[in-house]
Amino acid sequence: MLHTLIYTPKTALMLSSVWLGRGIVLAFMVLIGYSIAKSINAGSPLGLILAVVSLCASLYCFHLFRKAQEEQV
Repeated sequence: MLHTLIYTPKTALMLSSVWLGRGIVLAFMVLIGYSIAKSINAGSPLGLILAVVSLCASLYCFHLFRKAQEEQV
C-alpha cells in the first residue's frame, strides 16, 4: 500500500503528523495516569479528584474532536 505513494516532503510530513498527534495524546494520558497513581500513593483526595476530572475532560475533548471530524466528511 505504501509503495504506491509518491514520497515527497509533503507526504512524509502528513504521515508524521498523525504519529506525532498520537504520541502527544499517549504522553498526555501517561501523565494523567501518573498523577492519579501519585495522588493515591500520597493519600490526597483533592489530587485524585483533580486528576480524574482532568482525565474526563481530556476524554470528552477527544470525543468532540472525533465528532467534528465526522461532521466535516
